[in-house]
Formats: sequence, C-alpha cells, structure tokens
Amino acid sequence: MSGFARSVVVGGSGAVGGMFTGLLREAGGRTLVVDVVPPPEERGPCLVADATAPGPELEAALGRADLVLLAVHEAVALKAVAPVTRLMRPGALLADTLSVRAGMAAELAAHAPGVEHVGLNPMFAPAAGMAGRPVAAVVTRDGPGVSALLRLVEHGGGRPVRLSAEEHDRTTAATQALTHAVVLSFGLALTRLGVDVRTLTATAPPPHRVLLALLARILGGSPEVYGEIQRSNPGAAPARRALADALRSLGPLLGDGPGPGPGGAAEGLDGVFEELRHFMGPELAAEQDHCQELFRVLHRTDDESENGR
Repeated sequence: MSGFARSVVVGGSGAVGGMFTGLLREAGGRTLVVDVVPPPEERGPCLVADATAPGPELEAALGRADLVLLAVHEAVALKAVAPVTRLMRPGALLADTLSVRAGMAAELAAHAPGVEHVGLNPMFAPAAGMAGRPVAAVVTRDGPGVSALLRLVEHGGGRPVRLSAEEHDRTTAATQALTHAVVLSFGLALTRLGVDVRTLTATAPPPHRVLLALLARILGGSPEVYGEIQRSNPGAAPARRALADALRSLGPLLGDGPGPGPGGAAEGLDGVFEELRHFMGPELAAEQDHCQELFRVLHRTDDESENGR
C-alpha cells in the first residue's frame, strides 16, 4: 500500500503525471487523474477540470485526498497552489513535479505555509523508466506524507536525492540548462562548419559519436520544454555565460589571437587539466570507467549494425 488511500494527480495524463499515477495505482491507492482535456486512453478514474478554478466535483475530490500532486507547467502549478490548498484536508500532502523550485517556495510561503509539501523532479525522461534513476526531492515542510511518497519512489526503483530549493536550482542549472546549451551549441557549430553529417557519422571517434547521439536525443524532444528549462531557471543564463566565457578563455591557450605562443599553449592546457582534475576529485576514476563502458556499448552497437547489413 502506498500510504495514500486517495490521491489526485493534476496533469495525470501527461508523461510525468502518468508515471506517478501508475506508481500510486500499482500501490493500491484510488488515484483520480485531473486534466483540462479528456485524457486519451485513461483507464482509471478521471475528471476533466481546471485546478486553478475548481468546480464542485474537484472541490470534493481535493477535500478527500491524502495526496494532491501537481504535474503541470510551472505557471499552472503556481496559480493552483492557493485554491487547491484551501480545499485540502488537514494533514494531506501537496507535491509537485516542477523543474525549478524558487517560484513554488515563494507561493507556498504566501498561501500554504502549514501544508506538508515536497517537490519531486525526475532527472530523466519518463519513457526511460524510473528504475535506478535519480529523483530530486525538495522538502518544504516535512511529515509522514513526504516520507510515504519518497518510499513509494524508492519502491518504484527511483533514487530520491534530497536538496534544498537553492541547491536544486543551482544544480539543475548545471545538469540540465548548461548541458542542453553545450549540446545545442555543438550542433549549431557543426552547421556553420559546412560538414556533411553522413561523413561525420562514418568517421567520428567515440566522443564525437556521443555528442551526436545527445544532439539527436534533444532534437527528438520538444523545443518548448527545452526552452522552458532555459528561461525558467534563474541559474540558466549565468550558466550559459560561464560556457561562453570558458570558450573565450580556451582560445588564447590554443593560439587564437593574442595570448601564449605554441610553448605557452601546452603550459596553459596543463593548468586547465590540473584545475579540472582537482574539480572532479574522487569522482574522476568512476567517471572514466563510465566513459569506457559507454564507448564499449557504442562499439558493440556498431558491430551489430555491420553484421545486420
């Protein structure tokens, strides 16, 4: 049993909401999916309603729920906090799946300071599955409901990682916003070099293949989602500036424009490598092993492709 006899998942027909709806239903709880449009192929209880302006049926469901999970865009979730928490019973848990924490923290402080709350941000695409993957957990107000929901995530194979709201936004600015900016910038640079992508894939060494694969994965997603990550996280713009600054500082070390000559370039790169090795610290060896295994997988995939031709 999940610990939640009755749950309401607002946005439960979406990918993230659907993942949590599945967890709750598999654990035996009665879970109501709420959305503004009829969800396609919804097999469980469903209500077409607007959580920012609840009608009588949704009001009653919110009043009975042990858990209300907001799995919607940030603007909708923030607007829903006040009307939803006014209807929740004492002791019920509010949760959300936002990728940025600052706005929700302010909204809760203004409208629901006494409500038990946790924000859960799956650090993966729901289609990849939760097993073994991290879920960032930001607890605003702790309690038994928070503990029960984190146990449910663990039971589903996820790895909850507790962070403060500030830690979360600072970390995701690096792990999401910066990473996406690096990969998209890499792709744009390729278009400006005038190279042929078929020649690239035929001749690319493993690091380049990995970057091409990351670019392809992002291009299979929604520009709206990636744009929202860049716009909504207050740390995203500083992360992009840090990326641009790093590229500008690397150029002179390699002889671009004024700066060290050929001999100085090697010394400059020695300093860069030393700085980065110090930054990686005890994680360096483990990440080197991960990269080696990733390259093995790429090689096996290439062999299988050749054998299938």
